[in-house]
Amino acid sequence: MTSWDKFFDEKIREIAKERRILDAGGGEPFSKELSKYRVLFKGSDYIVFDINAAPAPGVIKGDIHNLPFADGSFDAFICKSVLEHVENPGQVARELSRVLKKGGKGFLYVPFLFPYHAEKGFYKDYWRFSEDGVRELLKNFSKIEIQKVRGFFETIVHFLPYLRHVFIWPARILDYIFPSKNQTSGFHIFVIK
Repeated sequence: MTSWDKFFDEKIREIAKERRILDAGGGEPFSKELSKYRVLFKGSDYIVFDINAAPAPGVIKGDIHNLPFADGSFDAFICKSVLEHVENPGQVARELSRVLKKGGKGFLYVPFLFPYHAEKGFYKDYWRFSEDGVRELLKNFSKIEIQKVRGFFETIVHFLPYLRHVFIWPARILDYIFPSKNQTSGFHIFVIK
């Protein structure tokens, strides 16, 4: 298990212990690599909020820039692979902080060096985030933990859509031998308000 997979696993398990959880921009329940954790959320009030959501139990359609929830109404949130697709990520970060109770937890993923991935008519692709940008964006949280996702060589391989699976292991070995201090595909982030 990679260091970023371990971080993801540990933090999602921690989020799953909370009572009321907002999956902001999740599309549908337990998408984006969350399906294997579904059983851990069994006792939670898990709400998906997404601009493109199909109406369903526990799913609300709306604009993440203006969450229709009271201040401090969630114990935790997940916002995975969303902030690059919103017009104003600073506004979204403020809204996530607003609806999170004091001491509440959040998990986010944002890309840094990552292929363009808009879906015409569904969502656009506006932003990429450096570690400095992440810290500025989330500065209103009392605690921020950041884990790089992929190293330099695996990031390069990630730009090869048809050959990615062939070269992933040699790239991981090169990343182990020659670790990069700054280059990564993106960041897993854990925050506490």
